[in-house]
Amino acid sequence: MILVSILVLALLFACFFKTKRSLHMLQQNLYNENNRYIKWVFKNYKQFIDLDIILILIAFAGALVFYDLSLVSNIAMIVIIGVSYLLGYSWIKRIKNDQNKKPLVVTARIKRLICTITILYFIPLVLMSYYMANKEFFWQMLFVITFMIYFNTFVVYVANIINWPIERMVYLHYKSKAQSKLKKMNNLKIIGITGSYGKTSSKNILSDILNIKYNALPTPRNLNTFNGLIMTVNNHMDKFTDIFIAEMGAYVKGEIKGLCKLIKPKYGILTRIGTAHLESFGSEENIISGKFELIESLPSDGFAVLNGDDPKQVNYKLKNKVKTIWIGIDNKDVDVRATNIKCSSKGTSFDVEFKNDKKKYSFETKLLGNHNVYNILAGIACGVEFGIDVDELISAVKSVKPVEHRLELKKLGNFYQIDDAYNSNPVGAENACKVLGMMPGLKVVVTPGMIELGAKEKEYNKKFGKQIAEVADYAVLIGEKRTKPIYEGLIDKGFDKEKIIVFNDVRDAYPFIGSLTGKKDVYALFENDLPDTYNE
Repeated sequence: MILVSILVLALLFACFFKTKRSLHMLQQNLYNENNRYIKWVFKNYKQFIDLDIILILIAFAGALVFYDLSLVSNIAMIVIIGVSYLLGYSWIKRIKNDQNKKPLVVTARIKRLICTITILYFIPLVLMSYYMANKEFFWQMLFVITFMIYFNTFVVYVANIINWPIERMVYLHYKSKAQSKLKKMNNLKIIGITGSYGKTSSKNILSDILNIKYNALPTPRNLNTFNGLIMTVNNHMDKFTDIFIAEMGAYVKGEIKGLCKLIKPKYGILTRIGTAHLESFGSEENIISGKFELIESLPSDGFAVLNGDDPKQVNYKLKNKVKTIWIGIDNKDVDVRATNIKCSSKGTSFDVEFKNDKKKYSFETKLLGNHNVYNILAGIACGVEFGIDVDELISAVKSVKPVEHRLELKKLGNFYQIDDAYNSNPVGAENACKVLGMMPGLKVVVTPGMIELGAKEKEYNKKFGKQIAEVADYAVLIGEKRTKPIYEGLIDKGFDKEKIIVFNDVRDAYPFIGSLTGKKDVYALFENDLPDTYNE
């Protein structure tokens, strides 16, 4: 019984942490929407080759064969105690080293999944207890439990399938509740924001600008899915809300159209369109038409803000007639344009010109980078549409708060960190390099590279390496394998090999940067952070 107790405790310990990890990945992959979770599982199968669980299986086999031999049985028990200790130690070590950018959120849905998973594991456990007298069947069931723990990711997948009818009913209930609430708010202005890059930044900036006169409600954090919008309406919207700013995310064509049917926006903003989620969309054409679903879902008396510097938007032929305001920096033939842009450690200053208005208006912001200027221009365009005068807009832009982990300037010890670690894309990475290039002092780039770019991932990362070479004094690469294309791009540009530093953990970069002391200030751009679904 001591042997059995040790085995069961070890397995329960492993089961708990493997289930937590699998649920975390399932949640990050939107509960397998568009088969995201199962694709992630097969793409990262090497993460599930757990030597410690294999050792437990070997120990089981030995115990099963020699169970009736007291001497060997005692030796087997000692081996299993040792293996169990190693199992516990390895999992505790993993927990300490785990870097979760977005931790598991224990929602009602997660709790329901935990119940189903528990039932799945209890079935062999109950059979094992009931037939304890039958030693052979007992050990077989214990082996089945161990096997299920080893392939825990698939147990969680099965539980998600089992729960689907329940989750569908829950979804329809809250969807109906949200739509009913929106129908009752006749004066509510609804703005949809989508694009490949900068949706969250644009949403937060727009909210800060419009809140100078209105009570604007943006979707919290990155709740940009059907469930996210429904939760925002049901849990955060009240009778005092004047404007609802809905960030809209998509992984496949048709999702934005579905979100528009849900909340029916009258106003729409497109941020820059690029190649983010190219793998799931299938083609650039699908990405472009998918993003324009927002604009083409607006009513005829609606209002759209488009980027005149984005050729994908300029060349697109709209299928509906809606009032359109074009913003830009390089394109002179736009309705709202920013000129004379200057960037420093204090933020960004620029002038704004309106079409048919010869006067220039000076704006200042704590934010960094041209892409934030585009977002501010979109906010200004909406503000004018909603009757906010320019002086109020100047004041509002000055008070816009930096968005966390999106070119956020921080002083850390003896260096300045430009934190752009939330995610990365080809356009954003290029903009970030330009921002770093405008800073005085010693310049460092810390990055693991860009991901989820499909077949072009290597090409874009190599190009990113070349961009880093043009502005940085040091390049700190996180993960030798995944940053190989960046390394190649740096070398192609003649970057000094001695100034290319490679770490497997981003935490090792901080003491290195801290050691770069001298007369000059040190500016370190942290471009992208690996999501929890990727590890090297």
